[in-house]
Amino acid sequence: MSGNGTTADDDPLQTAVWRLRSRACWADAAALLPTDTPGATLQRAALLVERCLYTERGWEAAEDALRTAEARAHSDEERGAAACERGQLAYTATLHGVRDRADEARAALGRAAALIPPGAPGRALLDFRRGLLAENLAHAPQAARAAYRRAHAGATAQSEPLLLSFTWRHLAGLALREGELAEARHGFAESLRLREELGYLVGTAPALVSLAETEPEPEASRLREEARRLFRLLGGVPTWLADHLTPPAPGAATA
Repeated sequence: MSGNGTTADDDPLQTAVWRLRSRACWADAAALLPTDTPGATLQRAALLVERCLYTERGWEAAEDALRTAEARAHSDEERGAAACERGQLAYTATLHGVRDRADEARAALGRAAALIPPGAPGRALLDFRRGLLAENLAHAPQAARAAYRRAHAGATAQSEPLLLSFTWRHLAGLALREGELAEARHGFAESLRLREELGYLVGTAPALVSLAETEPEPEASRLREEARRLFRLLGGVPTWLADHLTPPAPGAATA
């Protein structure tokens, strides 16, 4: 999902869905949505796929919701969006070591690319997810950077600040890996700013931890402590952040 955090017309349903989603209550958000339209079934599937990424659970519910969305899709745009979510779910399962579904992820995102033309709504999100595959499954940072830049340009053109927070973060991660500290710090700071402005609470702790990697002490410790507070507040979500938040043992050497 990309999403803006708010809706242009302040739709009460979408505002309620966003508030629950941003606080790691994906199942509750999905339960608010109607089940009789392609758009709603797709949004429901996207919420439950996102829950898998952050919690490493709920796989069966996500699969069921995705099959419903695929069955309800009629237009190329709807079929492409469903394929994009299919690719994301397969990518997430592979990333978390549930099952190797890398080939399925590539095929689904390739199918989505054939259905969603450049510049169309949803294309920026698709480009971002193709970047994730390139970076984390294919270990091809140059291809990942190119995909993230396309996604960043598309998110800017489509005014999708939440997606921009992801592209800033992942471009900054690549910069940090290459030793470009100032570029990385700027990207991580922009990602954090956008998430705080949107109230995307579930994504704020990871953004704090990433920024801490580029800051000197005592600012780095302050950022990590704030991340720990949010992590505890959300009941240990995202699960994969736990290893990055474990305080060093007393007396342990630090780099």
